[in-house]
Amino acid sequence: MNDVCYRWPGRASFALKIPEFRLAPAETVLLLGESGSGKSTLLSLICGTILAQSGTVCVADTDIALLSAGKRDRFRAEQVGLIFQQFNLLPFASVRDNILLPLRFASGRAERVPMPKAEASRLCRDLGLPDDIMHTKAGALSVGQQQRIAAARALIGTPPLIVADEPTSSLDAATQATFLDLLFAQSEAHGTTVLMVSHDARLADHFDRVIHMTDIAQTTREAA
Repeated sequence: MNDVCYRWPGRASFALKIPEFRLAPAETVLLLGESGSGKSTLLSLICGTILAQSGTVCVADTDIALLSAGKRDRFRAEQVGLIFQQFNLLPFASVRDNILLPLRFASGRAERVPMPKAEASRLCRDLGLPDDIMHTKAGALSVGQQQRIAAARALIGTPPLIVADEPTSSLDAATQATFLDLLFAQSEAHGTTVLMVSHDARLADHFDRVIHMTDIAQTTREAA
């Protein structure tokens, strides 16, 4: 990211400015910040779900602002495994269908999973979920289970970048440790870059680099 500025719609006097922010291949980064500091906005800019009014955001050497909306969606599905703060599961679809969903839109990820149903089951087991959960509707799961399903959906097909917004907030300490072990194992095995947002500074020792929003960005009130 270079010289990025994003102004919130409806709040024209408020802007998030990011002079420079870079992630290296296979790097694991923890991004800390208070509520309202712009963490989720930063992730949305990286993923291309929102576009900056100025500056450049490049992912895998691709300036995402130059892609059409449809191409941007396909690029995101291929390059980025997303773990949303609100999970964004399909409540009436099964656990298995939710996990396999990215493979429908990302041929490169699908090619890396020759046995998708088996891989979905493996990810669930690795995250401490029972084998019989695969046919359960996502909406019937507990919050902690939904969070783990969202993690499995992001990890399947080994996308080059994992972007996670508070992915451990609903997990107990043991499950949190299991999730982090799986995340870092994928990073090491496949060269996956991990950017994880949290307010929990206790996670810092697990990551290659820890940064605070105030180190890379500023939220300003601009004159009308």
